[in-house]
Amino acid sequence: MSITVPGPTLGVVGGGQLGRMLAEAAAPLGVETIVLDPTPDCPAAPVARDQIVGDFDDPEAIGRLAERTDALTYEIELADPDHLATASAEAGVPVHPTPETLRTIQDKFAEKEMLSGAGIPVPAYRRVDSVADLEAAVEEFGGVMLKARHGGYDGRGNLPVRSVDEAEAAIREVGASDEPDALAETLVDFERELSVIGVQGDGEVRTFPVGENVHETEILRETVVPARTRDAVAERAQAVARDVLDALDGRGVFGIELFETDGEILVNEIAPRPHNSGHWSIEGAVASQFEQHARAVLGWPLGSTRQRAPTVSANVLGTVDAERVAELDGVEAVLESEAAHLHWYGKEQVRPLRKMGHVTVTDEDGDAALGDLLASARELRDDLSFR
Repeated sequence: MSITVPGPTLGVVGGGQLGRMLAEAAAPLGVETIVLDPTPDCPAAPVARDQIVGDFDDPEAIGRLAERTDALTYEIELADPDHLATASAEAGVPVHPTPETLRTIQDKFAEKEMLSGAGIPVPAYRRVDSVADLEAAVEEFGGVMLKARHGGYDGRGNLPVRSVDEAEAAIREVGASDEPDALAETLVDFERELSVIGVQGDGEVRTFPVGENVHETEILRETVVPARTRDAVAERAQAVARDVLDALDGRGVFGIELFETDGEILVNEIAPRPHNSGHWSIEGAVASQFEQHARAVLGWPLGSTRQRAPTVSANVLGTVDAERVAELDGVEAVLESEAAHLHWYGKEQVRPLRKMGHVTVTDEDGDAALGDLLASARELRDDLSFR
């Protein structure tokens, strides 16, 4: 392969914070990006070459994106796999990860069936097509995590159900009441939540170090890398992640969420794109997950996934009661810290618990305990507020 710069133009369906950080990482490689997003002046627009305003499932808009670019990808699972496949064929440009992979991951039940069929360990699960199905699952497992099969995002569409008396209301709450279309998983008594950011390139596979994820109300709050777990567990997590990559089609970055339970690793969910738990890699790794995604989708050689230093990333969420114009206050402490980095996502409106940015703290000397590094990241993050 002969690579020259300026390089190709990458088309991205989705222009949120992931598209923004992807465009930031692609630019130094000589790769320009064009994003498609329904929100005018979306977060990625200031750093991308251009934006096409259109819905994620608009075939005409996706077709225009394909005609103007050399390769297609997506940063949100709401992209339409059929329209991506059609646009790719008509414009003669590749799309990665493949539409088939996206279609599978859009359906949580199909995803579990694919993983289970490949011999990859997952929590016990059951398809839910009725209230009776959910009641049976609760009785069988003694409590479940009910998940909408389609459209769930950032914890939305997920609800723990511990009693059959909660079944009917739970189905309504996850938005599956008219024609129940959900998945019930046994509630996992895990020691910690882990993730591996995997990269599938053109004939090569790499994985980042295992991260430890801290969730609250189903939303990721912090990621600690390396994970505070035993070496044997981390090695097992890496092995399972590589098995997942083997089961998926197409190039790109995949966020693989895992449960550690009694030394065993179970796969929770997969994201066919850069993932929130990989944001630490911007400062903490040699080549970030966003640079790796651009390289992989284009079929370029992958970069190193080696960790530079112990790192913690902490999400900045909307600490407001109602939607309003976003203005973040108290950033001085982050800017004054020699070990901290602020990432602002450029969203014009802040809403309760909306992801607005993140703070990353690194320990270049490697002297600090990971718990202290986590405490530092939390303190800097928690001192931020919205006016």
